[in-house]
Amino acid sequence: MSNTPQPAPVVSEHIELKARNVSFEWEKTPLHWVPGDPFTGHTINVLHLLLPAGERWFVQVYKQVLPYIRDERLREDVIGFIGQEATHSAAHDDVLPHLKALGLDPTPYTAQVDWLFEKLLGDRTLPPGRAREWWLMERVATIAAIEHYTAFLGDWILNADALDRRGADPTMLDLLRWHGAEEVEHRSVAFDLFMHVDGGYRRRARTWATAFTALVFLWQRGARFFMANDPTLLDGKATFRDFARAGRQGTLPTPTAMLRSIPRYLSRTYHPSQEGSTEQAVAYLASSPGANGGR
Repeated sequence: MSNTPQPAPVVSEHIELKARNVSFEWEKTPLHWVPGDPFTGHTINVLHLLLPAGERWFVQVYKQVLPYIRDERLREDVIGFIGQEATHSAAHDDVLPHLKALGLDPTPYTAQVDWLFEKLLGDRTLPPGRAREWWLMERVATIAAIEHYTAFLGDWILNADALDRRGADPTMLDLLRWHGAEEVEHRSVAFDLFMHVDGGYRRRARTWATAFTALVFLWQRGARFFMANDPTLLDGKATFRDFARAGRQGTLPTPTAMLRSIPRYLSRTYHPSQEGSTEQAVAYLASSPGANGGR
């Protein structure tokens, strides 16, 4: 367990985390769910490729770290986190058959993502002892770094009014905002867990670098995959210029905002409660059609 002083939350708040029963109907969602902008839709669609395998991996790692937790409230938070992440994985997984029915088969890409999380980042045949514990702590730290960006994206999608103005599909927006709201709701859990079981700054910085590099690589690769395999596009391409344009229009995060999030996470005084608004997240969850029986 870490003896490193833990940064205090900016706002003292604690809510019970729970997995919600969600339901989304995809029959009316078009392939280009942001009208006239396949690039933006496909860039966000990468979430459906990454998250099912990634969040199953989160659950696998966190079940292994439960015996290391000595704080009962944190244990309850981690169990709630596990439930929410498992639901996220299933909800995004359900989008993939719909994309395939529209002519865009994601299987070649998802097979690569599955290999990454199941083989490269999965359990290794290490003997019990320090080596096995080291690998577990590396993955706990990596999840904390990834969760910094899922909270960043969750806060962004809750405030991405430009997507509403562009007429984005309401079901897809609800899925993304329900998920984003829960990422904001549980944004402190992964970091608090890392600080509880390890907390080493060098490990935090090292695993951030690995996670950030992997996310950028996988995301741009996924966007290119979708654009190249979209059956309605003659010469679909994904470029940084397209990403910067969408950022200026407010339909994707800006590169500047993403870069500014880096020093925040690497600050020794960082705590995830500095990111996003629990009040806003809970308010959306109370009104989300998908999270409230499709009303």
